[in-house]
Amino acid sequence: MSIFFSRGSATAELGESDFREGLQAAIDAGGNPQRVLAIPPDHTRSDSRAGELTRLAHELLGDRLTDVMPALGTHEAMSEAELQYMFGDLPRELIRVHDWKNSVATLGHVDAEFVSQATEGIYNRPWAAQVNRLLIEGGHDLILSLGQVVPHEVIGMANYNKNVFIGTGGDKGINESHYLTALYGMERIMGRCDTPLRRILNEAHDRYCGNMPLVFVLTVVESLADGRKVVRGLFVGNTHDVFLAAGELSAQVNCFVIDRAPQTVVVTMNPQKYKRTWLANKSIYRTRMLIGDGGRLIVIAPGVKQFGESATVDRLIRKYGYRHTPQVLRLVAENEELQENLGTAAHLIHGTSEGRFDVVYAPGELTHKEIASVGYQFGDWRELTERYNCNGLNNGWHTTPDGEEFYFIGDPGLGLWMNADHPHVVNSSIKPHA
Repeated sequence: MSIFFSRGSATAELGESDFREGLQAAIDAGGNPQRVLAIPPDHTRSDSRAGELTRLAHELLGDRLTDVMPALGTHEAMSEAELQYMFGDLPRELIRVHDWKNSVATLGHVDAEFVSQATEGIYNRPWAAQVNRLLIEGGHDLILSLGQVVPHEVIGMANYNKNVFIGTGGDKGINESHYLTALYGMERIMGRCDTPLRRILNEAHDRYCGNMPLVFVLTVVESLADGRKVVRGLFVGNTHDVFLAAGELSAQVNCFVIDRAPQTVVVTMNPQKYKRTWLANKSIYRTRMLIGDGGRLIVIAPGVKQFGESATVDRLIRKYGYRHTPQVLRLVAENEELQENLGTAAHLIHGTSEGRFDVVYAPGELTHKEIASVGYQFGDWRELTERYNCNGLNNGWHTTPDGEEFYFIGDPGLGLWMNADHPHVVNSSIKPHA
């Protein structure tokens, strides 16, 4: 076990002094590093506190922090406003932009036999372990991978080596990782540390990252009912144990079991983070195990103005829409453009309710026609915000003046909500929430 710093509990409240101490432990673990690369997430994961951690790393390291490469995955490069929101006054000359199509190297493959075993025979192709070339060609003697462990729709619990293989990964690795999980079923993996994709990434890590000076700095952040974000844990290390420690705490503070299934769930999506359905659909992923059959999810997303993170992905979402899984599988079989964009195909599967509940989407700029064309119902975000009195509303059960009961979640990207009777409820020992 190589955990260099471990602090936290379900009731802890960590702050800057803890961050400094944890980062110093990470730096000390690197010996006397002279060239350090930091890999934080982008602004869409700002609640991770990785922006603050990156600034503190710069304070501690000075000129020895030579590169900061946000783990964009397939996301667009951050704008100046987004960089300011995430990193504040961190010197911009440190920022490196990850290009998932042109700046990656393939370290090797996890063989098809291992992938098949990990996915219970659902996916039978080798998986390409890809990373940005800067990780292997940059001459760094310490690579700090920073981020938050929180329930996730593709890998069960986010971060750890996902930040490396997906956040700085390439076309094949990213696309196929998302697709194999979509085939396996995200409700079977969300909120769990041991999942098919995590096994594959851990195997790739063990096979190909032995000479890579990686140290992981992992936060666990709880979103309280009143909207406050509290850091419950900080874990620093370079082996799988550090992820498991963070994941265990995340299961306690980020997985919410509700005693009964609401028929109406209302969520709000922070407009500074969620500008496309590609990410704003966390509203669907993280609440789908909560909503009752025949129910309705209302997504109030005033920042959403597009569907996809790129022109190609946006076009494909508009063309094919969020369809039931059998329909998407048929479309993949019939259309080469989806075969070449399996991550998009996975997103189409993730974004459907499979006909079990309705999705009312209230975007900032997309029109009624555009929303309806992809399979959702349109809503006006201003009218819905007023109807459900969302400003300042606590997470939990509420009733409108005319008697409609609903369950409200201020930012569903920060957890996983399940009703107690769901067949894939993560852990019956998790404390139920009212």
